[in-house]
Amino acid sequence: MPVLTSPDQDLRVDEEQRLADAWVTLVWNDPVNLMSYVAYVFRSYFGYPEEKATRLMRQVHEEGRAVVSSGNREQMEVDVQAMHSFGLWATLQQGGV
Repeated sequence: MPVLTSPDQDLRVDEEQRLADAWVTLVWNDPVNLMSYVAYVFRSYFGYPEEKATRLMRQVHEEGRAVVSSGNREQMEVDVQAMHSFGLWATLQQGGV
């Protein structure tokens, strides 16, 4: 016999699955990299326009960190490794910040 679910239950399951797949890449402030270099990394790796790259760089510098990408865990692991290859301090985190 099939198990019947209500639309509300289906929505909760969909929301839980979406949240489980939601990961972010955080870039952290460090005393080594120039702000112009951090903005360059955001432009070159993520393809962000100058304005967005600068805004994220300022957030890293002024607030200590910024979410620079979001998606599934595997892609965020790739992005974190890419940030490390550029010499930036980055981590991934499930959900938002």
